[in-house]
Amino acid sequence: MKSTAIRKLVTSGMLVALIIVLSGFYIPVGASKCFPIQHMVNVLAAVLLGPWWGVGIAFCASLIRNLMGTGTLLAFPGSMVGALCCGLIYKATKKLIPTYFAEVLGTGVLGGMLAYPIAVLVLGKPAALFTFVLPFLVSTIGGTVIAALLIVVFQKTKAMDYFRGVLSGAKS
Repeated sequence: MKSTAIRKLVTSGMLVALIIVLSGFYIPVGASKCFPIQHMVNVLAAVLLGPWWGVGIAFCASLIRNLMGTGTLLAFPGSMVGALCCGLIYKATKKLIPTYFAEVLGTGVLGGMLAYPIAVLVLGKPAALFTFVLPFLVSTIGGTVIAALLIVVFQKTKAMDYFRGVLSGAKS
């Protein structure tokens, strides 16, 4: 296995661990709770690793949280669709603003709508098509804002260049 693939695998493992460890962190927003860490990692993975690594991270974190009993099956569509959307947009454009919007649209709207058949058919819960859109939007907007702030800090401190260099194998 090439050293760049190993570096990306290790980085992915650390991001999954970050999601799991901080999954209890939430921000109260009105009557709902914003769980932003998964969405923050989706954006960071899109920018640093690419879409397929982001989807893998989202899948692993959702699976582990479900196995630990701290997540639900609804974590899969939101996190994975958001990671894929923002990863593909960043890969195509290399622009941050469209990447942020892709995470919000992918998780909040598409992931929220894809949660509907899982809730109804798999979990047996009564729900409407847009039931999960608002709660998913609250979390993804929170996580995307945190990721955007982190990226600004990383860019100002040149840490982003360092991360990209290490992950591409250019720096050790």
